[in-house]
Amino acid sequence: MNQPLLNAASHFGQILRANAKRRFRILTVLTACLLAGVALTLMLGQSFTPLTTVLRVLGGAEVPGVGFTVRELRLPRAVVSVLVGACFGLGGIAFQTMLRNPLASPDIIGISTGASTGAVFAIVVLSLSGPAISVVAIASGLGVALLIYTLSWRQGVTGGRLILIGIGLAAMLQSVTAYLLMRAPSWTLQEALRWLTGSVNGVQLGQALPLLIGLLLFGGLLLSRRRDLETLRMGDDVAAGLGVGLAATRIIVGVSAVALVAFATAVSGPVAFVAFLSGPIAARLMGRSGSLLMPSALVGALLVLLGDYAGQFLLPARYPVGIVTGVLGAPYLVYLLIRDKKTKGTL
Repeated sequence: MNQPLLNAASHFGQILRANAKRRFRILTVLTACLLAGVALTLMLGQSFTPLTTVLRVLGGAEVPGVGFTVRELRLPRAVVSVLVGACFGLGGIAFQTMLRNPLASPDIIGISTGASTGAVFAIVVLSLSGPAISVVAIASGLGVALLIYTLSWRQGVTGGRLILIGIGLAAMLQSVTAYLLMRAPSWTLQEALRWLTGSVNGVQLGQALPLLIGLLLFGGLLLSRRRDLETLRMGDDVAAGLGVGLAATRIIVGVSAVALVAFATAVSGPVAFVAFLSGPIAARLMGRSGSLLMPSALVGALLVLLGDYAGQFLLPARYPVGIVTGVLGAPYLVYLLIRDKKTKGTL
């Protein structure tokens, strides 16, 4: 091999190593921020608990006046927030990458709305409660995703058509939800409203287990397809030319992403714009190289965790986390709609 080729190969290797180091540093910082956020939410609330006492309580020690607050109130909220945020972050970036459009987020195209409508229907019409509502919400989310995909199919599915059909279906589902709420008796109205705003109020640690199983199962499936998913960012023709099985990849990625969003919505309701925001924020941090799955999961977890804390303790009144993230996400959606005309929709 001649010297110019050796120099070029060496330079390319240096770029790859530099990108890998930068990626590792950013992932480390995001993980550290998430751990610090969890520690903050366990220590600070209406009262302050030192970190050493928190660790003693988590280790099983009985500390009068603190054990119930940390173990029963703060810990479930922090754990569920992290898992819900990670599910939304993974589901959002999977859709946005596969369809090569940042607007193709589950909370924009109606999948979260479908799960919410199913939950409200289960409460108001079927008079269900507890885990049965979550089962109906997951099934509704999967059903709406299948309906959107079927209606979008015309010798293939394009991102623009799927997004428009999803937005239309979301509007219809919101009308159905409003009709159900009008007919709802007053004693079920509060429970039903929780499924519309997105909240982790009153969550129990037991709700984290099915969420964790869903995250490990479907998140693992997404990670196993991360290289194919990244190749799809270059277009179908390029991906097919590089040996990516387009149909199989789309089915695995689509089902996994929908399931993650449905599992998260079944616990917290639709936490607005977390799936929509996580991917673009991760892309700004990481650049264009490498998979955005893990960074988006970490960003999503941070958004829900800190959004819930801000809604509880940093604002004049207490608000559900969905309202806080909605306030953050709405301006970005407007910005993206304006920017999209120039960039043709990229992360």
